[in-house]
Amino acid sequence: MVKGRWSWIVPPGLWELAKPLLPPSGVRPQVGGTQNIADEAVFAAIVYVLVSGCAWRALPPCFGAARSTVHRRFTIWARAGMFARPHREILDRMRESGLLDLSRVLLDSAHIRVKKAPRSGVRVVFSDSRGARRCWV
Repeated sequence: MVKGRWSWIVPPGLWELAKPLLPPSGVRPQVGGTQNIADEAVFAAIVYVLVSGCAWRALPPCFGAARSTVHRRFTIWARAGMFARPHREILDRMRESGLLDLSRVLLDSAHIRVKKAPRSGVRVVFSDSRGARRCWV
């Protein structure tokens, strides 16, 4: 990554860690059209969305990539495990350096999908906003 180009959003060393983990880009079958946007710019745009929490449609034009392109590559890279592998790599490096302390660990339930439980015959009783009792089976 060009030093200073995306340094305002991508921390130093993050691109070097992520670059070898990118899945190979597919060959575009069409003739003509626009040239592929550089992976560095798309990566910076993805980091911007993830860090800022903005919607994909609110992506600023300074990255030089359409929001649909950035979202499409994010989806492709996420399915390929591109974001889980750098996370694991960072944790491994921290463990090797002695910087990882697992004596206190927090599990955030927002990251775990909860499957629907089968009906067990247990009745859950609650009251609605009017105070009327209701049952769900």
